[in-house]
Amino acid sequence: NIMLFQIFVSRDSGNKKYSSVLAPGHHEGLKKRSDSGISSWDWNLSGQHSTYHALFPRAWTIYDGEPDPDLKISCRQISPFIPHDYKDSSLPASVFVYTLVNTGRDRAKVSLLMTWANSIGGFSHHSGGHFNEPFIGDDGVSGVLLHHKTAKDNPPVTFSIAACETQNVSVTVLPVFGLSGENHVSAKEMWDTMSKDGHFSRENFDAGCSMPSSSGETLCAAVSASTWVEPHGRCTVAFALAWSSPKVKFQKGCTYNRRYTEFYGTSERSSSINLVHDALTKYRLWEEEIEKWQDPILKDEKLPEWYKFTLFNELYFLVAGGTVWTDGQPPAFSETSPAYQHKHSKKGTKSESVKDNHVKPAAEQVNDGDDLPNGEERSVSMYAAVHGSQMPEQTSGLRSQEPIPYLLSKDGPENVGKFLYLEGVEYIMWNTYDVHFYASFALLDLFPKIELSIQRDFADAVLYEDRRRVKFLADGTSGIRKVKGAVPHDLGTHDPWHEMNAYNIHDTSKWKDLNPKFVLQVYRDFAATGDMTFGRDVWPAVCAAMDYMDQFDRDCDGLIENDGFPDQTYDAWTVHGISAYCGGLWLAALQAAATMAHRLGDRPYAEKYKLKFMKAKAVYEAKLWNGSYFNYDSGTSSNSRSIQADQLAGQWYAASSGLPPIFDEHKIRSALQKIFEFNVMKVKGGRMGAVNGMTPKGKVDETCMQSREIWTGVTYGVAANMLLHGMEHQGFITAEGIFLAGWSEDGYGYWFQTPEGWTTDGHYRSLVYMRPLAIWAMQWALSPPKAILEAPKVNLMDRIHISPQAVRAVGEIGVRKIAPDNRCIPSSTFQCEC
Repeated sequence: NIMLFQIFVSRDSGNKKYSSVLAPGHHEGLKKRSDSGISSWDWNLSGQHSTYHALFPRAWTIYDGEPDPDLKISCRQISPFIPHDYKDSSLPASVFVYTLVNTGRDRAKVSLLMTWANSIGGFSHHSGGHFNEPFIGDDGVSGVLLHHKTAKDNPPVTFSIAACETQNVSVTVLPVFGLSGENHVSAKEMWDTMSKDGHFSRENFDAGCSMPSSSGETLCAAVSASTWVEPHGRCTVAFALAWSSPKVKFQKGCTYNRRYTEFYGTSERSSSINLVHDALTKYRLWEEEIEKWQDPILKDEKLPEWYKFTLFNELYFLVAGGTVWTDGQPPAFSETSPAYQHKHSKKGTKSESVKDNHVKPAAEQVNDGDDLPNGEERSVSMYAAVHGSQMPEQTSGLRSQEPIPYLLSKDGPENVGKFLYLEGVEYIMWNTYDVHFYASFALLDLFPKIELSIQRDFADAVLYEDRRRVKFLADGTSGIRKVKGAVPHDLGTHDPWHEMNAYNIHDTSKWKDLNPKFVLQVYRDFAATGDMTFGRDVWPAVCAAMDYMDQFDRDCDGLIENDGFPDQTYDAWTVHGISAYCGGLWLAALQAAATMAHRLGDRPYAEKYKLKFMKAKAVYEAKLWNGSYFNYDSGTSSNSRSIQADQLAGQWYAASSGLPPIFDEHKIRSALQKIFEFNVMKVKGGRMGAVNGMTPKGKVDETCMQSREIWTGVTYGVAANMLLHGMEHQGFITAEGIFLAGWSEDGYGYWFQTPEGWTTDGHYRSLVYMRPLAIWAMQWALSPPKAILEAPKVNLMDRIHISPQAVRAVGEIGVRKIAPDNRCIPSSTFQCEC
């Protein structure tokens, strides 16, 4: 895209003229007068007197005396990212507010120019069929619409660039110019017109729609805003950009309406005009609301300066992370989609045998059922809903007359739509749950209704099953796509909500962290919002998720065991036996489930989970506590005694949720201090974050790629845990390492693309990643929500009465089956071999 601003200044009746593209820095190969494209423009800003400032969702650039030495220019950029505002925060728009200060002795005529190309890159960049259209809207808002026809039958998009005409500002447009000048005014001719006149012809507004572009042609448009600035005077000029593509279509055919269509409709043209109008008329209110939100943190003198702006800037991922926010309504299916074809098929029970058993890379594969050996059958779309206490066994699939179920958020206090964001731009899976565990603090703090909507999606997903078979890359085995009772790894890629678990390296139904993480997030959200309706609605899924884990307690000691492969979020780091990470998450989940059961009045389950917690805690400490920290696992491998930075993840969530500590406070602080001294300070003096694994001898654990990596989001989570336990000094030093390596001028230059992690020599992995949003867990620790802060200081676990019969039965937990009630799935799949 050409998204550029330019300035033209004329003084002394035209005797002094200045012009430049407002792009500071060195621009090699530009300003070629022989060229008719943008290289013929003036690129005069050295950048020596220009500064850029970022404080998401705001940014501002100051041009001090360039290109006119007597003109100071600042551009404020505002986007409507406003906590707890579920309408304006969904709007695809941005505003650029220029303030011009004339420090000279004579008047200056200043024309600012905004240019944009009718392109989204990719396949449709030069495909043709695009056209531009000038418009004059209400309240002086005028500009150009750029209608873009996308490729591969994807929904079209209309861009709108506009400025606001006022008593002092005149707006004109050039609806079309080209880079080559063959069929339209060239970029050079456009520049020359602005240099000479400082504006375009008013007649351009009557031009109507342009002819559609031909193949290989790029249409561009320009909006000019001109004003006079008096000596020692000041003037403001505002531009805005909006982009309207009301429908989002996924690769397998499902189409949804975006969230903002609830307020602006589904017409690309009218919504684009209305969006850019509202942006230019409401930006001052947006700015006030953003300042009201940010100022208490920015003015808190107890917080380090680096923390304040890193906290806000890491939020970039919520809009840049492939975000899709729908209106919450069920999708429309195209006739080519598998769901549509299944719905309209005659049989709908079995598919044909598949010829090709080639396994695609994980980033590509969202198994169509086409990757199975000859002879294996697959179902077309398999979700079995739980009705009452029974989850019936699936046969070959849904009957032909049954609709494809859609995971609707039920009984929410307000429909805020459904929300997707990617694990990362390199790991293309929506709402990856083991990572959302770290990132979700940002959503819960700023947009809690979205967080509850995501949790409802996963709660519904727990109780469904998809029996289509997929292959797993790690060991070549196959299994069903989604196992009932298991929390999915993600909501899919090409058909989210309908085809989950795009991840295909391991069988995540055997992972040990997903179910406990679901229970912990649900309880945290329940405790933070006090939403009893939410708690009651998701409680059946909590019961199912907890009961599902019984199969992994093979020695019936109340504690789950890992299975000798990387069966958790560290999916390259093998675990044997009881692990500090997964075992700690399980302990915290038992406590959270018991407390939630008590608060919801479910006495049998409160008693059941408390008993398990009591038994499992004793085993966990006996097998892992070594006097100063918890061993990596209970196995006998070379890294079993490694110091894992994330060993207290369960305790982190317990403390974040207002639950009592899982362990004695001295053990928690001892382990955190060990992590600080070894994983943090022994790596470049604490200037890189916390390395995932460190040996007791003070060397980085080289067991695998992930053990020797520093994970940005995990480091923020560890820092948050330190803050929660009175270790502010250690917590801020730990997190500052991520700032120094990733955001500071002396770092690696990862700003606004924070990766999943890096190694001690600075090699990164997976840019633009979800997990660094965990810095908001630090803010959560510093400023807990009112519901948690003001909750009665009592240990609800102590209020769970355990009958003498239950005490006698504590040794039988995991052996006997507890009869399911009408909320939870039966435990027929749970086997105990003791």
